[in-house]
Amino acid sequence: MMSCLVFSLSLLLIFLHSCTLTLAQTSATVPAPSGPTNITKILEKAGQFTTFIRLLKTTQAGDQINTQLNNSKQGMTVFAPTDNAFSSLKAGTLNSLSSQQQVSLVQFHLLPNFISISQFQTVSNPLRTQAGDTSPGDFPLNVTTLGNQVNVSTGIVDATVANTIYTDGELAVYQVDKVLQPLSIFASPAPAPAPAPAPATLNLKKKSPAALSPSSGSDDAVVDDSGAGGVNVHGVAVLGLGVFLFVFWL
Repeated sequence: MMSCLVFSLSLLLIFLHSCTLTLAQTSATVPAPSGPTNITKILEKAGQFTTFIRLLKTTQAGDQINTQLNNSKQGMTVFAPTDNAFSSLKAGTLNSLSSQQQVSLVQFHLLPNFISISQFQTVSNPLRTQAGDTSPGDFPLNVTTLGNQVNVSTGIVDATVANTIYTDGELAVYQVDKVLQPLSIFASPAPAPAPAPAPATLNLKKKSPAALSPSSGSDDAVVDDSGAGGVNVHGVAVLGLGVFLFVFWL
């Protein structure tokens, strides 16, 4: 009887141990693709990052990430916008960017060191991105945390880290719900200042003769001694002299 009880307990323990192993395997992190670390393969396996993968390839930023991860121990952190995040941009936004601007946009989503979720609580703002190595003032990136929630601000958009796609102690890939738009690319240019008014000019034109005629009411009017409508001064003088001589002759 006792042996039967011990046997039953043994079977129960074996069954419970088997269930524990099954649950542990179910909750484990999905392993990375085999071979050297490859950011595009990680994103392809996660799904919903088609646009970001295309940018990584066209700008060759994906190759640079893989080279850095496989040839150094610096680590890297990637903020990966989903396809829905890119679709929320204004139509034609990506096509309107120059090749260099597309490179800077992708690099703005890359941090040149590994940062875990818990480490975001102690980092100093603004974070240094791959795009901000030469001109950090044009690419400010700040993070704030609330518990385990991490928010990322660029000065134009505020995004949220929605999920951890991949982490291995050297590479961390986080899903963000918005495209991180740097100020140097997406900020609206300041309006041009209004032109200064032209200086006032004095009108120095000479007056026309008509403006100087007596009819204009000017004090400088001249006496017309030859016209029919004026007094002939010379004629009066001659007439007076003739009268004087006539009287004297008499």
